Amino acid sequence: MAEPLQPMQCSEQTESALPGLTPKQIVEELDKYIIGQDDAKKAVAIALRNRARRRMLDAEMQEEVYPKNIIMIGPTGVGKTEIARRLARLEEAPFIKVEASKFTEVGYVGRDVESIIRDLVEMSVTRERAKKTVECHTLAEESAEERLLDLLVPPNLVRPLATIENRREDDYQDQNARLKTTRERFRQMLRDGKLEDRMVELDVQERASNVVVGVPPGIGFEELGIDLKEMVEKIMPSKKKRKSMNIAEARQILIQEEVDRLLDMDQIVHEAIDRVEQSGIVFLDEIDKIVGRDSGSGPDVSRSGVQRDILPLVEGSTVFTKYGMVRTDHVLFIAAGAFHGSSPSELIPELQGRFPIRVELNDLDEEDFKRILIEPKNSLLRQYAALLDTEKVVIEFTEDGVEEMAQMAAELNRETENIGARRLHTILESILKDVSYEAPDLAGQTVKIDAEYVKEKLSGIVADTDLSRYIL
Repeated sequence: MAEPLQPMQCSEQTESALPGLTPKQIVEELDKYIIGQDDAKKAVAIALRNRARRRMLDAEMQEEVYPKNIIMIGPTGVGKTEIARRLARLEEAPFIKVEASKFTEVGYVGRDVESIIRDLVEMSVTRERAKKTVECHTLAEESAEERLLDLLVPPNLVRPLATIENRREDDYQDQNARLKTTRERFRQMLRDGKLEDRMVELDVQERASNVVVGVPPGIGFEELGIDLKEMVEKIMPSKKKRKSMNIAEARQILIQEEVDRLLDMDQIVHEAIDRVEQSGIVFLDEIDKIVGRDSGSGPDVSRSGVQRDILPLVEGSTVFTKYGMVRTDHVLFIAAGAFHGSSPSELIPELQGRFPIRVELNDLDEEDFKRILIEPKNSLLRQYAALLDTEKVVIEFTEDGVEEMAQMAAELNRETENIGARRLHTILESILKDVSYEAPDLAGQTVKIDAEYVKEKLSGIVADTDLSRYIL
């Protein structure tokens, strides 16, 4: 009898000691923003947890463990995109949402699928740069303050004592002390904001932003990940121009210059690419739109071509970007589609095999709409109440008013087009249209939104089915 398979030894860590959230905690966090869809939440929670587990393995085993990509099947407005977006925020992972239908097969007019990874890297670099900027902002402010003081109180330029005859060392020490005292007095005035309007002259670097460069037709610099404007700026010599401005404006320019000087862009790019390769999440929406038919002509030919072009990214390939080569082997792909007139089994077999996890999201009913209006931390009722509170108008939603809105949303989805929870947006906009318009004149008042109020605002629209198709 064969011996049972033993797991590879990776470390002394136990699962409870793994960094990050447990699958249950991930689902609990998602529950704060998304109602229902438990199967989908569990699937993405496991995918996220597996990333933490993979990081605990030795380097050789890490390379062998690939992400289990997910296909979410369900109608529009049931939470597919929100689940993926919230998942990325939990891990602070580079995340990009793209519509599969915007890409076309190589040789056709449209964007190259590799631009997905280039955009993901660009976003990751921007995020890493913003994070490092915050970390070095205090030091940049201190350096900018010293440069402002140099403009207001020029530094001591007294020549060394050895070059001047008949002067005592004490004279220079006294002068240095006076300059130091004056500089500290101006430093305090700067910090107290008493010099914000004082004018100073500053050398400002001018960028070659107005240069127009002709691009030969057929050369896709975007597809190559090349920023032509950035190339021209590096080639052309930069110029400095002396400008007169107040202290407030000069401070911002100097802080930005100091931040640029302190940032190590090589390190930022390295960390950004590493985060994309190890933690990146790509959400491919409308993947059902690229399910092709065997018609032999027309746009369907390009649809199957898009699938073939996406396949290398999902399988794991190396993409050229302006920041360097990026591997997609461990990027998590989450695809989503309604699949009304098609099925995931109609995708090309190779692509199906790269999405082993399939979860179906349920239609939303009246009770779901009611919970969506009330329970999430960012619920629509809280959003509208907060918006109108800026105008000193208090919005009070009663329980029967919420029930009426939920009932109408479910009814309209059945009778017209099922757009899921997005129906609540259109309903609330119609209900609160007059209040939002008149809010500046209603300051200090309380508006109660009960069932009668909801019926009054929506009765004409709901009764006219043809009109509701256009408005709701």
